[in-house]
Amino acid sequence: MSRRSFCLLAAPALRGAECSSVQLIEPEGEGRRWWPRWRGPSGQGVVEDGAYPDVWSDAKHVRWKVEVPGRGHSSPIVWRDRIFLTTAEDGPRRSVLCFQRRDGKLLWRTDAPAAPGEKLYWKNSYASGTPVTDGERVYAYFGSGGVMAVDFEGRAVWHRSFGMVTLYHGSGGSPLLYRDRVVVYQDQREGSYIAALHRATGAVIWKTPRQEKVGWGTPVAVRACGRDQVIVSSQDRVTAYDPADGRLVWWARGNTFETTPTPVVGHGFIFCSSGRAGPTLAIRPGGAGDVTDTHIAWQSPRGSPFIPSPLVYGPHLYLINDMSAIATCLDARTGKAVWQGRLGEAQREGFSSSPIGVNGKVFFTNDQGETFVLAAGNEFRLLHVNRFGEKVLASPALVEGVWYWRTEKHLYAIAS
Repeated sequence: MSRRSFCLLAAPALRGAECSSVQLIEPEGEGRRWWPRWRGPSGQGVVEDGAYPDVWSDAKHVRWKVEVPGRGHSSPIVWRDRIFLTTAEDGPRRSVLCFQRRDGKLLWRTDAPAAPGEKLYWKNSYASGTPVTDGERVYAYFGSGGVMAVDFEGRAVWHRSFGMVTLYHGSGGSPLLYRDRVVVYQDQREGSYIAALHRATGAVIWKTPRQEKVGWGTPVAVRACGRDQVIVSSQDRVTAYDPADGRLVWWARGNTFETTPTPVVGHGFIFCSSGRAGPTLAIRPGGAGDVTDTHIAWQSPRGSPFIPSPLVYGPHLYLINDMSAIATCLDARTGKAVWQGRLGEAQREGFSSSPIGVNGKVFFTNDQGETFVLAAGNEFRLLHVNRFGEKVLASPALVEGVWYWRTEKHLYAIAS
């Protein structure tokens, strides 16, 4: 594939950007070994190299394959010999599932308290948010079904409801664990908020109103300029909150109307992709109040994803425009285009799964279950395409040489 023209908008000279240190806060201790949350221990789809196969199908390299009851687009998480998923029926039943990792046996299913089903889009479900675990409990967010904590034996520990979600297309974000709290945000037509709940009891520690009304993303916790912040990328702007009390710290304008991708960090920046092929922003950490004019280092006006999140892997930032099936590789420091190339047949909203970087390769998976394996680096080089033969909207979990994939109806373990 040829290099395509790419217009870059650079920011004016930065004022007050005395700090360029930023890192995503990863789980501590044993959590680093497993896949305890959305996009893994790194929080952004980057995996330590290991014996992960890069070729598979619905038959090749399949260690086991089991049916998943119900319907959901959430991704699997892994802790020791347990795999956790959320699922839902076409009604008020929303559940946390636990599978045995060595053979895929379903060990238990725990239902959240019944709640009305919000309006859904065809790509959404009542179980789109990926759960998170600290090794003691599993925490799941079900939109109108609230936030639920269950222990590893499937016993419900607590439940917290914030009422009916009024956002068209329903909810889609995943919860975030930060120290002793579970952080969730929900943008909607009325009563948008970000809240922190005590992970042991579900008690509300703080709840901050938000002005945004549309968004399906997931918050991330970063350590920037010596202080911790919770970052939310949503309608029209990116916002940072103090996780201690929920206070709004800074914001940067530039997002479009509908924003889903989860922010990623690297090379001194927070990267936020926005809307239907909208801009990707590279934001320097630090500052207070409106930092739009001082802390946006660069932005790309097109080529960004609508649903999948970006990937920082090595010196590059990888994006997939799911409206046109065009993959883009940018220099993460400057935003300059390195290459662009088409992945399969162009299809509107054709990718949902977020990319993975491992073993010097980048893996993009479309909704038809095709995984395009690219060599990471300065040239567009498609190595091969893997096919499941059924739809895939979830992102995989990778642990100890095994890929765990949720397809439309199954859970797969893929290993050499």
